[in-house]
Amino acid sequence: MQEDKNMKRELGLLDGTMLVVGSMIGSGIFIVSAGMLQNIGSAGWLILIWVLSGLMTMIAAVSYGELSAMFPKAGGQYVYLKEAYNKLIAFLYGWSFFAVIQTGTIAAVGVAFGKFTAYLVPELGDQNILYEVGSFKLNAAQLVSIVTIVVLTYINSRGVKNGKYIQTVFTITKIASLLGLVVFGFILAAKADIWNANWAWAWEAKSFDKDSGQWISIGGTVLLSAIAASMVGSLFSSDAWNGVTFISGEIKNPQRNVGLSLFLGTLIVTVIYILANIMYIAVMPMQNIAFAPSERVAVEASQFIFGTNGSYIIAIMIMVSTFGCNNGLILAGARVYYTMANDGLFFKKAASLNKASVPGWGLWLQCIWASVLCLTGKYGDLLDYVMIIVVIFYILTIYGIFILRKKKPNTERPYKAFGYPFLPIVYFVLAAFFCIALLIDKPETCGWGVAIMLAGVPVYYLTQRKNA
Repeated sequence: MQEDKNMKRELGLLDGTMLVVGSMIGSGIFIVSAGMLQNIGSAGWLILIWVLSGLMTMIAAVSYGELSAMFPKAGGQYVYLKEAYNKLIAFLYGWSFFAVIQTGTIAAVGVAFGKFTAYLVPELGDQNILYEVGSFKLNAAQLVSIVTIVVLTYINSRGVKNGKYIQTVFTITKIASLLGLVVFGFILAAKADIWNANWAWAWEAKSFDKDSGQWISIGGTVLLSAIAASMVGSLFSSDAWNGVTFISGEIKNPQRNVGLSLFLGTLIVTVIYILANIMYIAVMPMQNIAFAPSERVAVEASQFIFGTNGSYIIAIMIMVSTFGCNNGLILAGARVYYTMANDGLFFKKAASLNKASVPGWGLWLQCIWASVLCLTGKYGDLLDYVMIIVVIFYILTIYGIFILRKKKPNTERPYKAFGYPFLPIVYFVLAAFFCIALLIDKPETCGWGVAIMLAGVPVYYLTQRKNA
């Protein structure tokens, strides 16, 4: 734990849990159910996919608990991969993390923040083109997303306590708001006729064909592809839970608190997400969920619950949620680059801590690249790029538990993976299906995501030759 000696352990169990919850609850739960429903077209399949995604997330989280207790240091997943495999695999994760995973997620959440800001102030939407040269267009929503990323990076560069306070306050606010939306939805707007109509054909899967404008019944391999495509949204909404492992060097009693934060955080979010989607089905006809304007499902639901004025309140709530989410992502991400730089696998400057004892260089490098991605990708494309790589590395990391139990049988394990080996195997099956189906169904985005990851191989050997 030599590289953590200058980091201050100032975060407790509540802070860790709030980081997990706050990083997970961002934009997805308010948006992705629309696209998911266009893919699978029924209430039963929608809820089942959210349950499966929650199950996968919780299995991964409790599995990571063992690794976090074994290696309670900054860098988290990067460190686990290095210990289980080698520097190359760890570098490929770090490379992908910087190029796509963390920065792409920050960009996607930033774009979502801009999307809901535009609901309140239309002039700040993506239709307002501020600058145009050739095929490149800079719109107001992109500028809004970049400004929020810069502001949050600056706040986090001033010390971990600043990020901690923002995370805790914003996370508690959005948990209360989201639960309030669910409760008021059931009390004020749930209607038996809508509920019964939505569940009447609960398991008849349909996909909306945009060319013909018609719903088409699906089954077999087409249904499996539709499930995988839908899981991009639900898994993205449930992702970023592992951010707490990146800041283990700043967590008090990390052997206990990191694993417990992972379990409590993912449990809280999984329950809230499933309840939110059940509420959507109780309040709105399926058509309204699938074709909510700009896919803002939560705003559409608020129209049914509170009327027009309520939708503005919800838009503000979602802005709070996405702002807090990006704070957690930005806070955690730079710790990976810091650890990589200490291993000689990232820019040397990123290995230094600033006066506030945080990796300032890593924070600002992350900020710059995430801002560039805000200019290049749409929300849905960014999700596809991110999730295929995220799940591949989750598979590798969880398999690392099997490797380390043979490789380092005598290493102290204050906590052991719950349900080992059964639950990790369940994860492998579900995750492998997801990745294979996505590569077949969306090679134009997911294929490029994998290509970006593999491009790290020659970069690794070039950097090693240079350092030799």
